[in-house]
Amino acid sequence: MLDTFCTDCKRYTEVVLDHAAGDTVCSECGLVLESRSIDETSEWRTFADDSGSNDPNRVGGPVNLLLPDEVLSTVISRGFNGPNGDVSLARLKNRGGDSYRAIVVAFTAISDMADRLSLVTTIKDRASEIYKRLDDQKCTRGRNLEALVAACIYIACRQEGKPRTVKEICSIASGTTKKEIGRAKEFIVKQLKVEMGESMDMGTIHAEDYLRRFCSNLGMSNEEVKAVEETVLKSGDLDIRRSPISIAAAIIFLIKQLSDSKKPLRDISIATTVAEGTIKNTYKDIYPHASKIVPDWYTKERDLKKLCSTKF
Repeated sequence: MLDTFCTDCKRYTEVVLDHAAGDTVCSECGLVLESRSIDETSEWRTFADDSGSNDPNRVGGPVNLLLPDEVLSTVISRGFNGPNGDVSLARLKNRGGDSYRAIVVAFTAISDMADRLSLVTTIKDRASEIYKRLDDQKCTRGRNLEALVAACIYIACRQEGKPRTVKEICSIASGTTKKEIGRAKEFIVKQLKVEMGESMDMGTIHAEDYLRRFCSNLGMSNEEVKAVEETVLKSGDLDIRRSPISIAAAIIFLIKQLSDSKKPLRDISIATTVAEGTIKNTYKDIYPHASKIVPDWYTKERDLKKLCSTKF
């Protein structure tokens, strides 16, 4: 507390500084002696954890460890001092980040795509790291930026164990196609000279990796989701030579037929991004084994005869 003369108490009294409101308040009578005062002390932010450790950090601009600090800084142009005065200097300073302009644009595109796909920060950072490695090798010039960015996100999702289908990524990437994204993915793996089984391991895709998201898109109940998960696990023992995404979609279609709230094949195709014909063909391979892979607790009060035959 500080001592300040109070006009109401007519004497020097202790005052309280309310930094949030910017007020100076008399501790005796409560009179606001000064309002909207400016705090001229240093601005600090702390990101300390619950342990109570003091870790102050000066407030500053955004931080990106993959870019130099000057790229993310803001340059304020100086005033005009003649036709060739400070204007030329301001232009030179504003050109300082031109060499990094392309990679900043790529990072922004990665961030936008990741937000539209509701991806976590770790996937976004991994995709940015992959693109930075490409940029360091000077091999991105003249290539489709959207396709490269989409391919980086696809690889990052695989590496982080949260795979997305190429169709899902293509749906939010404007200016590119599924084929271009596939080619960009192959180019990235080849250019970095790392095979999938080594340091750039993209992992193995399993049908269960997509189930939660697909079931959520269809609004399935917890009981249905559990039945789908158990059915997929049991189907792993079968020799079904189909892609994991197709197997997941076909099993969801199978379980929904036994449910009271059936879904048409078209809705399942949209939710899983798998073509209707692909779901039908995969279902034909799974149908003969339905009695073995569908959980008994789920079929106890349901008739497997409700399942449609392999002829649609």
